[in-house]
Amino acid sequence: MQHQPALGIVYLCAGVLVFSVQDAIIKQVSGAYPLTQAVFIRSCVAAPLLLALVQWQSGWRALWGSGLWPLTLRALIMLGAYTAYYMAFPALPLADAVALYFTVPLFVTALAGPVLGERVGWKVWAAVMLGFAGVMVMLQPGRGLVDPAALLSLLAALLYGLSMLMARRYASTLSAAVMASYQNGVFLVGAGLGALAFHALGLEQASHPSLQFLVRPWVTVGLGDGLMIASCGVVAAVGIVLLTSAYRVAWASTVTPFEYTGILWAPLWGYLFFAEVPRATTVAGAAVIVVAGLLALRVGRSSA
Repeated sequence: MQHQPALGIVYLCAGVLVFSVQDAIIKQVSGAYPLTQAVFIRSCVAAPLLLALVQWQSGWRALWGSGLWPLTLRALIMLGAYTAYYMAFPALPLADAVALYFTVPLFVTALAGPVLGERVGWKVWAAVMLGFAGVMVMLQPGRGLVDPAALLSLLAALLYGLSMLMARRYASTLSAAVMASYQNGVFLVGAGLGALAFHALGLEQASHPSLQFLVRPWVTVGLGDGLMIASCGVVAAVGIVLLTSAYRVAWASTVTPFEYTGILWAPLWGYLFFAEVPRATTVAGAAVIVVAGLLALRVGRSSA
């Protein structure tokens, strides 16, 4: 597929902005509703929008074409990524959760070799290590301040990076709408089955807020909250296509630095909606992660 860097950058920046709004909404409802219910509602709203996009781009037959199992595998990886990411929200300030998640470009760089066959030299690995030093600054492990939710953000970054590289790998044969539809379908089924499994096992209470957000039983949704959660379906449909398109039309090493534009939005929404002021270690660690990620991607481009 032709490399279109400007278009890829526009897609990615827009997708990051759109999804930052969804992050704020999910954090807002995380204290009263279960994650599975929020994802289920979101996916129900997104489904017809994505199917309409599939019909417009390539026709519904594309859903049953080649690549069924790779698409399903990628969607399952994305389900794991977003579940881990959202589970971090009730336990961490929004800026902390998002800043840790922005190790994504470091994981993309590290995985580019085994997944895409791109050469990754020692300079790139040195930059990756610098990025994880920034993670340590944020986590302050020696002072006993590591919350398990922080590890959830890092797990989400790893899984998301892998899924985006898979999107680039299958870009020549699959449209963004098709990949997004499979992802949304797996989210819908996964959220429903997860809720049923937790109920059958009697898992309805947990001491940690992240686990409580996951296993909490479904409840009646008020009109205002219902509309807010449903709006995530529109956000998801638009955001999924934007981000997937970014990695389809441009090289991963070109567009991934612009993932960092999300760092502009998370502290803003955290302050405006949750009265959260980022800690000094959050700012310092996030700055190190950004510098390391940009260095890794720059070195990767120069050595390609």
